[in-house]
Amino acid sequence: MTSAAQAIPKKYDIIIVGGGMVGSALACALGNHIESNNALKIALIEGREPPTQWPKDSFDLRVSAISPASQAFFKTLGVWNAMYEMRVTAYTEMHVWDAGGNGSIHFDSAEIGEASLGHIIENRIINKALIDHAHTFDNIDIYCPNTPASLQLDNDSAKLQLDGGILLQAELLVGADGGQSWVRQQAEISVTVDDYQQTAVVANITTEHAHQHTAWQRFLPSGPLAFLPVSENNISSIVWSTRIEEAERLCELDETAFKQELEIAFEKRLGKILHAGPRACFPIKGQHAKNYVKPHLVLIGDAAHTIHPLAGQGVNLGFADAQCLSDIVLTAHAAHKPIGSIKTLRRFERTRRGDNLLMLEAMGVFKNLFSNNTPGLRELRNIGLDISDRATPIKHFFMAKALGR
Repeated sequence: MTSAAQAIPKKYDIIIVGGGMVGSALACALGNHIESNNALKIALIEGREPPTQWPKDSFDLRVSAISPASQAFFKTLGVWNAMYEMRVTAYTEMHVWDAGGNGSIHFDSAEIGEASLGHIIENRIINKALIDHAHTFDNIDIYCPNTPASLQLDNDSAKLQLDGGILLQAELLVGADGGQSWVRQQAEISVTVDDYQQTAVVANITTEHAHQHTAWQRFLPSGPLAFLPVSENNISSIVWSTRIEEAERLCELDETAFKQELEIAFEKRLGKILHAGPRACFPIKGQHAKNYVKPHLVLIGDAAHTIHPLAGQGVNLGFADAQCLSDIVLTAHAAHKPIGSIKTLRRFERTRRGDNLLMLEAMGVFKNLFSNNTPGLRELRNIGLDISDRATPIKHFFMAKALGR
């Protein structure tokens, strides 16, 4: 751990390192929620200026499947309407089937009396709505673009020096800076790693037939291929998880060749692929921090845990972290208890670690179960899909977990 330079620090109650979706959501959750003369003073640190403008007919390469629980959180924060006005796409059904047989399962929100299973939202839209809202709070200072240079944890506070020499001090420092978390490394918190040995290929696709507000996912031997609706018409965002070398090959194909391979892999469920936009590759790894907390320090979101994207639950776990931590911190502050004490922070770790670990392990099991073509296992998983599709309680359980219940 490096030491902050000796200087007079600017003091805050909480410093949040990482102004992405989860970090900015936490900042908004801590915005003037109590009388202004007793409001927590927040510093939000982000190294890159987020995009604020883009062509109306363009689509972000990265999207998130937002659960109803996360949607409710956004409504509480006061940012849902801003996202909705930009662009969100509800999905009411989900079709999952196995390339290694005839097994399939169909989820429909109407079966459980819900309007939808969730919404597909471009990451830049989520981030813009949250950052714009954070700017409206007088108890939040945003340092952007600024990157952390050194961190020192003392008995009573955390000191963070930024590039350029600015020194900040707070009772609590939050690492919300992603899977390669600088904060986690500086705090010397180790992680367990589940290397899925896969890379996700992402792109925006225009199909012959409308997506029907449905999320589609086919399990191939090399990994799952998902089509997620991102507009009111025929545009979907694909997440194609496959072997690393195969992902690199797919990204290097010209558009015509890529469309042909995509049609085969997806069995033309939405007709011909009319257009494939630019592609990008993102490595996939499961990670889980050995500890979420230290005195005066806590990790949330991808800094604490990353999972396989096959169920689209990663960012929802992060938003649940932000909501839980804000509730615990605000409760402690209102009761005049130390917000950075290990006793306060352990409440967060106990509340969130079990749920996150369960989801992490479940995604690893699903990935290993479906991303192979082993005889016997292939037949068993197809039977399992069909049984689950006919067993209403099982289906309802899976949908409830996806809804964030």
